[in-house]
Amino acid sequence: MKRVFSGVKPTGHLTLGNYLGAMRQWAAVDQHRADALFCVVDLHALTVDHDPARVRRLSRQAATLLLAAGLDPRLCTLFVQSHVDEHARLSYLLECVATDGEMRRMIQYKEKAARERERGGSVRLSLLTYPVLMAADILAYGTDEVPVGDDQTQHVELTRDLALRFNQRYGQAFVVPRATTPAVGARVMNLQEPMSKMGKSDDSGPGIIYLLDEPDVVRKKVMRAVTDSGRDVEYDREGRPGVANLLEILAACTGGNPEALADVYESYGALKKDTAEAVVEVLRPVQARHKELCADPVFVEGVLRDGAQRARAMARPVVDAAYRAIGLLPAVAEPAEPELNAAR
Repeated sequence: MKRVFSGVKPTGHLTLGNYLGAMRQWAAVDQHRADALFCVVDLHALTVDHDPARVRRLSRQAATLLLAAGLDPRLCTLFVQSHVDEHARLSYLLECVATDGEMRRMIQYKEKAARERERGGSVRLSLLTYPVLMAADILAYGTDEVPVGDDQTQHVELTRDLALRFNQRYGQAFVVPRATTPAVGARVMNLQEPMSKMGKSDDSGPGIIYLLDEPDVVRKKVMRAVTDSGRDVEYDREGRPGVANLLEILAACTGGNPEALADVYESYGALKKDTAEAVVEVLRPVQARHKELCADPVFVEGVLRDGAQRARAMARPVVDAAYRAIGLLPAVAEPAEPELNAAR
């Protein structure tokens, strides 16, 4: 079976965009067709100013929501990144292969660094190098495919480049992965700013539907979504981004086609109403299962413990081989304790 790896970063509450763009695909398809690993990448949450207690809380919530979305620990491996040391071990090796220019060309670094400077904050070094940690997340497991949103494909391309460069310089150590993206709902946009992604790190609540939003809150957000000038409902992502976003959300929730759905509606109001109800119905079983899991924290903790143990067993041989290949001296094993003399 192919091996698949992907993860979610606990920098905010998970959104409809996370679910339609990734989590639903992981549960419905990827865990059944592949040897799949899904990770709460908590180390990535440390690249910006953060509240430690909030990171812990959001990490647990993310793991619980992944289970609520349908990930089955009997079919896949679910774990927390910081529970497996091999991610950090491999990240440093890959920093020794990556270049400063590659890091500074990353689009997300440029955007996040600019926002941090605008707020008067300082840019952490880890924000520059976190794509290398992301590459380590992927390469440590011999990953074949990385299901991501289209805004993350640049990171997978960097991972491929680092794997190829390492293999050419030091010998075959890594599988070279490729990115895969779902056809519909790959990038859900902010309801108030339809040219921007619906990101969980953004706190502008009116434009973001969170997975744990109450039905009435979902309806209110969708009904207040920004549309475009004109009255006709047309699917034109460039010229009519607000309407296009609603059509894509409706299509992703109902299994329809955005272009075909545009022909069904004569008014924005009707489109918004149906989109809101479709989102409420999609989230209903996820929210119900999340409530059940919150009442059983021991089960969630057991899933994460067992998942980390399995992940560690997969990653350690790969990372140990990379250490040998790059020229590091193997650690000398501790001598075994001599058996006590039976006569004593």
